[in-house]
Amino acid sequence: MTIKIDRRALIATAGFGISGILMPGGSLAAQTLLGLTGFTHNVASGEPGPDSVLLWTRYVSSTGGQSKVRVEVSDAPNFAKIVTGGEMITGPWRDHTVKITVDGLQPGRFYWYRFIAPDGTKSPVGRTKTLPVGKAAQFNIAIFSCSNLGYGEFNAYGHAAARDDIDLVLHLGDYIYEYGRGGYDGGPQFSEKLFPAGECLTLADYRLRYASYRADPQLQALHANFPWIPSVDDHESANDSWEGGAQNHTPDEGDWSVRRNAAFQVWREWLPVGELPWKRYDFGDLGSYFRTDTRLLARTKPYWAGDLMKAPDPAKAFAEFRDGAWRDPASTMFGTEQESWLFHNFARSKGTWTVLGSGTNMGYNYTPDEALNWFAPNTPEYRKSYMRQGIAAARAGLPYNFDNWGGYPAARSRVFAHAQKNDLNLVVVSGDSHNGWAFDLPEDKRPAGVEFGGHSVSSPGIESATAGVDPNRIARDILARSKDELRWVDTSNRGYMHLSLTPKAATNNWVFMETIRTPSVKTKAGKALRVRPGRKVLEDA
Repeated sequence: MTIKIDRRALIATAGFGISGILMPGGSLAAQTLLGLTGFTHNVASGEPGPDSVLLWTRYVSSTGGQSKVRVEVSDAPNFAKIVTGGEMITGPWRDHTVKITVDGLQPGRFYWYRFIAPDGTKSPVGRTKTLPVGKAAQFNIAIFSCSNLGYGEFNAYGHAAARDDIDLVLHLGDYIYEYGRGGYDGGPQFSEKLFPAGECLTLADYRLRYASYRADPQLQALHANFPWIPSVDDHESANDSWEGGAQNHTPDEGDWSVRRNAAFQVWREWLPVGELPWKRYDFGDLGSYFRTDTRLLARTKPYWAGDLMKAPDPAKAFAEFRDGAWRDPASTMFGTEQESWLFHNFARSKGTWTVLGSGTNMGYNYTPDEALNWFAPNTPEYRKSYMRQGIAAARAGLPYNFDNWGGYPAARSRVFAHAQKNDLNLVVVSGDSHNGWAFDLPEDKRPAGVEFGGHSVSSPGIESATAGVDPNRIARDILARSKDELRWVDTSNRGYMHLSLTPKAATNNWVFMETIRTPSVKTKAGKALRVRPGRKVLEDA
């Protein structure tokens, strides 16, 4: 069964019809997903280069056995001329996914592609684009993170899919969430789309969860229209993951390495991504993008502010942590191998912009004392407790979140120092927090770069814990307490970022969707900031 996406319909209306494959009563049925044959989940592309691209689909034969699938690539949507192609054998050992890298393409141009099954059946047509070489006037990137199917509609995907000013899509992680129904979602209206119904622990669990997500038509549309470069954050495996475990993994759930390896395998099966854990992508003389891993492969176990709050004297415990373990140079997000790769590439960077992808915020923000006044009287105690932890950390001069780069200051300093050493125009793009952020990034009291932090596609932000409180007040409180680096924050909108690179500026637009409760591509007023070459500080666009 194939779900077709009409791109013109995305532009013309906000009515997307079904959200996946619907059974009577409106529930996405696991047995239907598992029983699909043919091209089950549309098409996708990724890993773009100047003369190559990776093309993805999923094809299940009527017998469920192996199949040989071909792909055709054309320089026109009518396929009047086939310019290249390829073929591969797929089957149940890789969940019937197909990934074919094609070569012989020209730089900086669109191509159309389609897959052909052994019986001659054709897949939907996809469109992709190669990276430019040489002089480039402009390069536009759409940036996403934190797409929780259980919390709302993927309207941000639908809106971007209908645009004509995107060259590349980045997804900075949390493409899926591993929780079972009721674990982290907005209720039955959306959680009924999640399969399996329980938490993802095994290879089969993760495969079914991706099948659920990839049945969404707005997500399919964005995959079919532009090349992607995805990276992982934590929820592709489990919440707050690190090299040896995760917050959302307990001993009774089995060996962590088995779960992590299963999650990583399925991520590679279901997304148009290659086998390298980190990689550089060049877009002509405008610069490069660096895809990184900050969660699964080498990250040191994070510290938890909640543990420090349990000390007899929390203020003393935070101060001792600040002056001791917090500064440990061995604590790492990247690991030494990835750091070495990154810093060698920094030294070889020649383009205008160095765009660094990070799963989590690199800029520091601090929890203000006023944060406890953001809550209604009936707010659950655990929310207030979390805020008290942040306040205690801030009073000790520590950023609010030790699970992001705020817990790894020495590693952060190494990245920024190497950017300064090579006089890079560093632009960090990040996800994970569900809110929108803009930071100036200093090192040793000198500018090192800037950060554009992306809000979520659908996962809830700070507003979910502060219902009824003016988000502008919350933003003012955070900005006043975080003035060293933070320049702007939004705590109440869902959407995505659109980053436009030119020789004169890197301009980022935060696109805010009007709603995620119902299918709609309507937006509301957003925010735009920019940085100019050599300035390394943010300014209004």
